Amino acid sequence: MAKKDEVNSGMNFVEVMQKCPEAGEIMMKHGLHCVGCAMAHAESIEEGCRGHGMSDEDIERLMDDINATIKKKK
Repeated sequence: MAKKDEVNSGMNFVEVMQKCPEAGEIMMKHGLHCVGCAMAHAESIEEGCRGHGMSDEDIERLMDDINATIKKKK
């Protein structure tokens, strides 16, 4: 069960960035350069990842890295 501070791949890019401003840098390291894209408000993280050919495992690693950063900040 996800904790209230965690993010998930169903959230859009803006929602994730609001919870974790460092997520932009993390996404870039994972090859996802959608942070400034016009679709960032409408598209979920998963949709953006899929559009860039990322696998389930890639998406899971990305979300794990973002959530680990959120956890460290606490």
